[in-house]
Order: sequence, then C-alpha cells, then structure tokens
Amino acid sequence: MSVEASCPACGATISFKIGSSIVVVCDYCHSVIARGDRALEDLGKVADIVDTGSPLDIGLTGVYQGVRFELTGRAQLGHEAGGVWDEWYAAFQDGRWGWLAEAQGKFYMTFEQSLPEQSLIPPYAMLQLGEPVSALSIPLSVAEKGQAEALGAKGEIPYKLVPGSQYLYADLSGPHGVFATLDYGSQPPAIYIGREVPLAEFGFLSHAPEREARRVESLQLSCPNCGGPLELRAPDSTKRVTCPNCGSLLDVSQGKLEFLQALDPKIKPLIPIGTTGEFEQGQLMIIGFAVRSVEFEGVRYYWEEYLLYNPQIGFRWLVRSDDNWNFVEPVPPGDVQPTANARNVQYNGEVYRLYQDTIARVEHVAGEFYWEVTAGEQVRAADFIHPPFMLSKEVSLSDASSGGEAPQEPASQKGKRRRRKATVDTGEVNWSLGTFLRPAEVEKAFGTAGLPRTSKIAPNQPFLHKKVYKYWGLLLLASFVVGIVTIAMGAHRKVYEASFALEPLKNAEDSQVKFTDPFELKARQNIRVSAQAQVDNSWLEVQGDIIDANTNESVGFSLPVEYYHGVEDGEAWSEGDKTPSTYLSAPPTTGNYMLGLEVRWEKWQQPATVTVRVEQGYPHASYMFVTMVFLCVIPVGVAFYQLSFEKRRWADSDYSPYQSE
Repeated sequence: MSVEASCPACGATISFKIGSSIVVVCDYCHSVIARGDRALEDLGKVADIVDTGSPLDIGLTGVYQGVRFELTGRAQLGHEAGGVWDEWYAAFQDGRWGWLAEAQGKFYMTFEQSLPEQSLIPPYAMLQLGEPVSALSIPLSVAEKGQAEALGAKGEIPYKLVPGSQYLYADLSGPHGVFATLDYGSQPPAIYIGREVPLAEFGFLSHAPEREARRVESLQLSCPNCGGPLELRAPDSTKRVTCPNCGSLLDVSQGKLEFLQALDPKIKPLIPIGTTGEFEQGQLMIIGFAVRSVEFEGVRYYWEEYLLYNPQIGFRWLVRSDDNWNFVEPVPPGDVQPTANARNVQYNGEVYRLYQDTIARVEHVAGEFYWEVTAGEQVRAADFIHPPFMLSKEVSLSDASSGGEAPQEPASQKGKRRRRKATVDTGEVNWSLGTFLRPAEVEKAFGTAGLPRTSKIAPNQPFLHKKVYKYWGLLLLASFVVGIVTIAMGAHRKVYEASFALEPLKNAEDSQVKFTDPFELKARQNIRVSAQAQVDNSWLEVQGDIIDANTNESVGFSLPVEYYHGVEDGEAWSEGDKTPSTYLSAPPTTGNYMLGLEVRWEKWQQPATVTVRVEQGYPHASYMFVTMVFLCVIPVGVAFYQLSFEKRRWADSDYSPYQSE
C-alpha cells in the first residue's frame, strides 16, 4: 500500500510505494528521507545522479527466475578516484529485494543472504585478493576490495542510505558467473549472493530503446590545455582521454575535462584510434592505445595494447608484442581454479602453465580509457599459457607498495578503477583470456595490410604441425590393420613339398646335393621357402637355390635347422628352430623352376631326413613393420622440430621446463 507524506526538508509530497522500503529520495530537494516508528527522518541531501547512459530506469518491470519485479530505486556509489557505479533496487512480487549492480555494461543480480555462521566471515583486513573465503559454503574467492561512498540516489531504497557515508566492501567471484558482495558497513557483515545476468534475460530491454540508442552517441569537447577539439567515442564510460593535438592526458568528470599530465605525442599506434574492425564477437572500434613494459635483468621490454569498444559488446583488448597479436576478453576470476601445482591454474577444463610473473608498468597512453589511467601505474602481472590461449592475471598494487596507481586489465568484475591509498587496503584481481592472432588475421579484421611480421615465437603461439601426429597415428593404424588382414587372408599357396633321405657322410666336411623336379611359380607373388628336420641337440644346414628351368638363373637362400636344450642350475632351457623359413622376391614371370639343395649336418655319421616346402602368396610380417618404421620418419622429424619450437617459446620465461635446475 502506498504511503504519502510531506518531505521534512522542503514540504513536497513524497511517496513510499513499497511497504518494505526504508528511504525515499525527494524529487524536489534531493533529501534522503527515512521512515521510522513515529516520524520521518531527514538523512541529508544527495548529489544529482550522474548520467551514465544506463539502459535502465526507475519504474521498469522485468522477470527474473520466473518472478516479476520493478526497479524502484537507484544509488550511485563512488570510490577513492571519483568514479561511480550504479546499484538498482528491485522489488519482487514475492516480497524479496534484489540488488542489481551495473558497471561497464555488466549486470549482477544479488540477494541478501542470512548465513548460519555469518559471524565467521573474516574481517576485511584478513581478506586476500584471489584467495577463497572459507566461511562460505560455496566456492568464492576475493576479486576486489574497496571503499565505497554514497553519492547520489533516486527513488525508494530498501536500506538506510546516508548521503556521504563510506563503507568497506569485497566483491567475490565464483565459477559459472556466481557473484557476491561482502558489505562491511554493518556488523556482522552483510552478504549478497547472485550471479552475472545478461540484460536481455530480465525481459525489459525493449522498454528503453531511446536510452540505449542515446548511449552510443559520441561527445565533442575541447582540450583545456591547447583548446583543440577532441571526441569521446564512449562518453558514458570514459574516465581518461588524451588530446590528439597536444598529447595531454585529461581527466573526464561529468562532461568536464581536467589536465593531468603531458604525454609524448610522437608515440603513435600502429593502427589508428577510431579504426573499426570486424571480429567474431562483432564490430569493435579502437578507442584507446597504451604502451606497457616489464623489466628483466635490467632490460625493459615493451608491448602495445589497443582498447576496443562496442556499446553492445563492451570492452575488449588487442595486444601486440614482438609483432605477435592477441585478442583479449575478460574472464570472471571465479572461473579460474588453482591446481595441485602452484605454478599452474585451470580454466574451462584445461591446465594453463605459468609463463611469467612480474611487475608491469604503463609507459604511454592515448585515446580513451574507462579507468583513471596515468603513465607510471603498475600492477603485478602473471601470464599462464595453453596455446593458442593465454590467461593473464593482474593484481593491483597500493600506493604504499608501488608508488603509483594500479591500472586494471579488462577482466574486472565491476570495472571500478581507483587510485590506491596507503590508508585503505583496497585492490582488485582480474583475469583475462588472450587468443593468439596472426598479423594476417588482424589485417583482415581491420581491412588493412602491411603489418610487420616476426620470427619470434609468441608465448601462446600454437604449433601448427600437430596434425601430423594425428595423421601419422591413423596411417600407422591403417598399415597395421592392412598388414594383419593381408597376413590372415593371404593365398598361402603350396607349390612344392618333398622330403629327402640323407645317407651318412664320409667325413664332416662333405655334403649331399639334391635337385627337385620342376614346379611352377607365379609372377608377382612372393616366395616362402621352409625346411624341417628332427634335430636334437644338433644342427642341419640347407644351402639352396631356386633355379629358373629356362634360363638357369638362380636365387640363393640358407636355412639353418637347429635345436638345443638342457637343464642348468635346475632350470630347463632350449634354443634354435626346427622349422626355419626365409622369404624371396616374387619371380618376374610365371614359369617352371627347380630347387638345388646342398645339405650338411652335425651328426654326419648318421642318416638324416629333411623336408623342404615352397609356398607363394605368403605375406611377410616384416614388410608391415618396415612400412610402419618408414611412416615414423616424418613424425620423428616433426617431433624434433616441435622440441626446438617449444624451447624458443620458453626462451624468455623464468619457468621454462627446458631450463637446467
């Protein structure tokens, strides 16, 4: 039931439309009026709402998880650097209040939770960026710590908002978009848990087409340093902009420009600011350019970062390092999980290996930025690779530890950038995912040409010849299957078999010679010759020739028949082969052939018997193995090349698996 009253500050009519709302902001004098048991209380005046170009407005209705709600209030919260973010308050038909946070085109719907052990939530000072909050039953880690100030407000709000009041908070991130905020403005701290929600999922996007269209318009301003014109391409989000005429870095505050520092205007981006590119996510425009660096062993290394923007998509980055490129997009910190190996992390089911961990510094900026960037700012940066991807973690550094501001990578949970003060323990941990791009892909995206090439291997550059292993495995399997099938289904045609009775010899150096009757051999079928003799701890040797009956040309072979056995140290042993065989090449033509055999045996004083068999179409397993070995030549070469490739990839890393301990 709606309750109307007179504003105690100006006398205007104010209305509490929601029975559970705590305060309402007077539309006339901007006083925050709280209702109590007996009388209304004037909590003070709030500043006007800064137009952030939000597509939302008080009075919009939507549906979330099947329950209808209405946006009844809005608060703008500020941080130390002067930036703001919006919180909208949703009154649900089932009596609940929802907190809808909006920043950098992202929306987070949360609800206040009552935890059985809420008093066990750790104190603010004990929270560590990137570390889990153990008191919670769901896996949430600290993504940001900060101090908020109540600046502006409008409509009905479900808590006692005091203008100018400050409180500490911590934003938490979990897997699959889970999001939470710890509010240390009360004791015990209040906790709000929910998730990131696409705006379209609320069902009220179509109610604000004019606001959505207006937020993409650019803004024309003049530089306060040189008077030259400049254009804001993302006026609703821009916090810093550089003058394209004099190179001054300017602070953007409610449409006004303030000079901050002079930058070198001679440093120019390889791809001009304002250029539009077509990417998988959609059309994105370059609105900002930064040069950053790291230092190793006294040497500073530089790279370039291009800020991309589309009001429907948000912010992305294009990074150029050693003329290699990466397309970078934000990743919720909660989606990155630790592994048993402290140097590695897991994301999307894949393990990423630590490549570098160091301090990164901003050297130069140009264009527009959505946080308060200045040259000299530093962050603690760590890169983890799983080609073609690179996960980058950036942790802000306080003024007390870094001597400067800590800019954030685009993977911020809420995009709230602030100057760190030594008196307040604040900070953010941000993750972003880079995907390797070749210069030709960047040229295609922007419709340009002539980007420089490099021979240097990027940390997350994929090895393009990995498919060789797949094809090699398939060919190896195919050759094995074909070989087995051929052996099993071969003709195995016996063309000749005979047994020869051998008379005792006069001395050990003698031998007996036998010739067989002619038999027919087919062309293009291999030949298998085998011998068999009953030898026992002795040997018999057959030296033979297959002789062409027409040309007398011959092909020789040798078949040693031997078998020895015994017992040694209580263990039986045996060796030799009573039925050896050999393979000969197929004859060039079909014709009649005969065998010429010369036989010697160890027990020459005794008679012996040997059986000789000739077969055709008998596949030889060695051919299959020779083929398989031949197939291994190329992949072995590729493996050596990949080893060299990987060593070059890790050459600049302190965590190379190839470096000596």
